[in-house]
Amino acid sequence: MEVIYFFALLFVFALFSLRLAKSPVTAQMVFSLTGILLGLIFAVQITQSFNRELFLLIAEVALVLVLFSDASGINIDALRNNRLPLRMLSIGLILTIAIGIVVGIYLFTNMLIWEIAALAAVLAPTDAALGQIVVQNRELPHKIRETLEVESGLNDGIAVPFLFLFLAVGLAEDTFKPFNYFINTTLEQIGFGILIGLLVGLIGGYLVLQAKRKGWITKTYQRLALLSLAISSWLIADQLGGSGFIAAFVGGFATGYIFKDAGDILTDFTSAEGMLLSLAVFFIMGVLIAPLLPLITWQILLYAILSLTVIRMVPVAISLIGTKLSWDSVLFMGWFGPRGLASIVLALVALEKVPFFPGMDTFILTVSITVLLSIVLHGITALPLSKLYIKRNKSQP
Repeated sequence: MEVIYFFALLFVFALFSLRLAKSPVTAQMVFSLTGILLGLIFAVQITQSFNRELFLLIAEVALVLVLFSDASGINIDALRNNRLPLRMLSIGLILTIAIGIVVGIYLFTNMLIWEIAALAAVLAPTDAALGQIVVQNRELPHKIRETLEVESGLNDGIAVPFLFLFLAVGLAEDTFKPFNYFINTTLEQIGFGILIGLLVGLIGGYLVLQAKRKGWITKTYQRLALLSLAISSWLIADQLGGSGFIAAFVGGFATGYIFKDAGDILTDFTSAEGMLLSLAVFFIMGVLIAPLLPLITWQILLYAILSLTVIRMVPVAISLIGTKLSWDSVLFMGWFGPRGLASIVLALVALEKVPFFPGMDTFILTVSITVLLSIVLHGITALPLSKLYIKRNKSQP
């Protein structure tokens, strides 16, 4: 039943998409909130018919394609000329996870430290798709837009090893196997993920490039070939014990390094078919968390608010010390770190790796509420704050 509602909503939203594009109302906002409404109305029917494996598959494929596409479009020369993303992806990301852990320890007394650490890692990545008004606004300084877009494209792939490490700690506490076994397993996931991603990306990218030069491949099949590389890197790494997400991310980067047009070709997919998968994830998330809303505590709500503000903005400010950016630029970049698809998928992956743990309900609700708040708050503030920031920059000498 929920499938019918989803496509009906998609059709209606498509009819008004151009008008809505000029308003604070985003697609993610409409689909997640409509999902919640349907979840409240049809909670029993949906719970009985819900296919968790299918939802996980849709979410994983969506994230894999986003990781591969974002990584394939990375401009290495731009990173050399703009060091801001490197600061935010190193100092900023690590501090975000660390502060998230500290805040969680004080607020969630019912959760184990590794559960809180996993929560902090899941909520660390940002989602540029939720802030398209910002990253696509040509009136904003190019360096600011580029930094936010590159950060969003890379931080989800970087957060994955941290999550696997924290989950390994949790598994070590709950089983009789030695702790070193799980650390080695985590390192294998990272190592195999990087290796498979490099092999698939370099070899596959080279073959697509040669086929293009010889005139053997059409534009349509160029896109399909690149999409097959993304899915293949994910599946092969997963079968060999590596992280499919790391493989997809590294594979995209390697493919883009060899085949320079990969990012542009895949942009067409992520703006259409990829958006379909992404909106399906937000819609289903809204449906599933609707019955859990009465379980929200003040600690969960406070952590969600802090995750979008202090836990995000303080590390960004620290990472940008010495860059000579104005205070309003630092605040602007700190605020526009929306949480979205990556957080949802990484939470699902954590639940797949560790099907049950004491703080599971708190974990699920905190991730969901943080993403929902981000969808609404960042959607509403994107346009007015962008205009205010542009006005301030124009008025400065």
